Amino acid sequence: MSASRTVPFYGLAEEWSEIKDETLARISAVLDHGRFVQGPEIEELEEQISRDLGARHVLTCASGTAALLMSMMALGIRKGDEVIIPSFTFAAPAECALLLGARPVLVDVDYPTGLVSVDSVRSSITVRTRAIVAVSLFGLVPDFHRLAAIAQEHGLPLIEDAAQSYGAQWRGKASGTLGHINCLSFFPTKVLGGAGDGGAVVTDDSDLADTIRKIRNHGQDTRNDHALVGVNGRMSTIAAAALLVRHKYLEAALAKRRTLGRTYDAIFTDERFSGALSFRKPGEETLPARSQYAIAVPDRDRIRRAMSEDGVQTAVYYPKPLHLQPAFQTASRARSLANSEKLAQDILALPIHPRLTSRDLEHVSNVLAKSV
Repeated sequence: MSASRTVPFYGLAEEWSEIKDETLARISAVLDHGRFVQGPEIEELEEQISRDLGARHVLTCASGTAALLMSMMALGIRKGDEVIIPSFTFAAPAECALLLGARPVLVDVDYPTGLVSVDSVRSSITVRTRAIVAVSLFGLVPDFHRLAAIAQEHGLPLIEDAAQSYGAQWRGKASGTLGHINCLSFFPTKVLGGAGDGGAVVTDDSDLADTIRKIRNHGQDTRNDHALVGVNGRMSTIAAAALLVRHKYLEAALAKRRTLGRTYDAIFTDERFSGALSFRKPGEETLPARSQYAIAVPDRDRIRRAMSEDGVQTAVYYPKPLHLQPAFQTASRARSLANSEKLAQDILALPIHPRLTSRDLEHVSNVLAKSV
């Protein structure tokens, strides 16, 4: 029997449809001036992001993964080094460490937020540790006060992977500025999502910014003068042009996501869900910017199937932690990764995109209550 109502997990086609003409006009302007690489739209976008975040230096790049790779390169991470990374996250930080010959040291997270465990980070530092990657996950931010103190105590750079948290804040400071160096993603499903891949490196360190500027352009100081080994990490001008249009409507989209998040928070305090699922409302120190609303539920796969039959689309981020992935078996591991493994079994992401209505949320909550 077909569902009486469908609630999609994403609304990307509809969101772009509303700004299609405006986006095509900006792309047409790029076709007219012909500066497809490092055109004026790149600088315009970097200035917009810099104002959003209150950051000195913003360097756009090809993807969030490129941002992480170039950041580690700029920090001089190399063979024999160790980089502390949460096991419950997307593969990109661990990939980048391995590509540079370093060893990821995979640490545990807190349940049910998936945010990196500060205690697991502290206990995993060795004489070979060269950086700590802290992931701001699901639009929430880990305890950067304690993480920064640990990093400072050991003289380590702190990298914020802010791929999922554009617009979030920690104690009034923007996510994307909480580390010594910070990495953004503009993948289409993000809070500020583009028409394809894109990313940025954010830092207040002028020397690091200068190094990354060279790295993203094949290590060139000036044309055909290669000061260091780099990569082609540039964002295309057309991608920047499309993202500038999305950025015009960012404030309204963030406001809608926050309203939806608060509504979910209130719904899950209802007695219908008592003991049936785990979630954590953000504390006063965090202003969230959720690209997904994640809960933890026992028997997740059965519940997900039941919700799908009733027309509610969901997603799983992430079904397998990094330490159980074949590609990362050479990584070191913290003594216990029990929370990462449990969360991978229980995590369930619910729709929270700006096109959702109050009626949609009511349907989601009713279907979930029936399913748990």
